[in-house]
Amino acid sequence: MLKRLAAVVGLFMVCVSAWALTDKQYSDVESRIQPAGKVCLQGDSSCGAAMASAGGAPKSGEDVYKSSCQGCHASGAGGAPKLGDAADWAARTEKGIEQVYSHAINGFSNIGMMPAKGLCMSCSDEEVMAAVDYMIEHSK
Repeated sequence: MLKRLAAVVGLFMVCVSAWALTDKQYSDVESRIQPAGKVCLQGDSSCGAAMASAGGAPKSGEDVYKSSCQGCHASGAGGAPKLGDAADWAARTEKGIEQVYSHAINGFSNIGMMPAKGLCMSCSDEEVMAAVDYMIEHSK
């Protein structure tokens, strides 16, 4: 019986000590559980420089290729036309460049799979088209 009472008192003390945090301890805990980022909407002035850095010059086709496309298009993974392989790209451009752009932007699933925007969701349609142009230009 004495052991149970000691266990209950010990448990009670642990629970009470969790509520008895100092202001500094509470602040430290609060800072550790903050979200990793914040959502900034256009026109929200409380985000400061974070919004300004989101804009800027568009990425070049080469930059988009190196950051998002290279994984599949360098090796031909999943049936992707390889950079530098003129025959691979000729087969894709047979029906016109607009269809190639459409598949790159919207995704395409046939034998392999082309995910929408090559999974570069931060890329604009124009940046994806520039990446396509870069790959075709370097595959002649």
